[in-house]
Amino acid sequence: MDIAPEDWDLMLDAVTARLRTHSTSQQAVMLECAAALEQLHAALRHERATACAELAGIRDGEQRARRMARHDALTGLPNRSDFHDQLDRVLAARHGGSQSVGVLYLDLDGFKHINDTHGHATGDTLLQIVAARLSRAVRAEDVMSRLGGDEFACMLPSLQNREQLNRLARTLFQVVSAPVVIDQLQLIVRPSIGVTICPDDATTAELLLRRADAAMYSAKRQQCGYVFFDHLDTSP
Repeated sequence: MDIAPEDWDLMLDAVTARLRTHSTSQQAVMLECAAALEQLHAALRHERATACAELAGIRDGEQRARRMARHDALTGLPNRSDFHDQLDRVLAARHGGSQSVGVLYLDLDGFKHINDTHGHATGDTLLQIVAARLSRAVRAEDVMSRLGGDEFACMLPSLQNREQLNRLARTLFQVVSAPVVIDQLQLIVRPSIGVTICPDDATTAELLLRRADAAMYSAKRQQCGYVFFDHLDTSP
């Protein structure tokens, strides 16, 4: 039969009390036994407290490890794997297939030159600033992610209309393009953005991202800020 720690406390307290009130000729021995029991009880309480603290630490460590596995270490944003999983879940939960979902794929023009010229520390700081700006520019229900390097993605799980994506693409372009000052160094980096819509362009996470990536490269070639996938020239 399992005995709860609290029951052990009650039993040890009761035995100790009985020993201390014993009035026989062996009272001294009883008192010594009571003192030993009190020491044992104190040791058990200490061991229990230590075990609970260690267990809490293990749980905290596991939670941190799970978070680190799903988030980008530099920016704190969801990483590529987590973004892909969230997009998969949103697409699978579309109500009767009628709900639209928007995806934007962003790449920073000229970031490699900044990284090579001013060093990786400056490049990392720039990425953190860009990530913070992007996060502030979207709604709480939207998902902003760092896919890796200087590439970011955003998902709008409840897209109302195409104009909503137009406005967001313009906003993201503007907030990223604003000058950045790092250690008295002023930098300007502009994004190229590709935009896709489910179900118009694709209905799977992989294909939506791939087509948003293709639209992003078109925007980069044209230096026009952003391009919708359905505006690409796909003719041979």
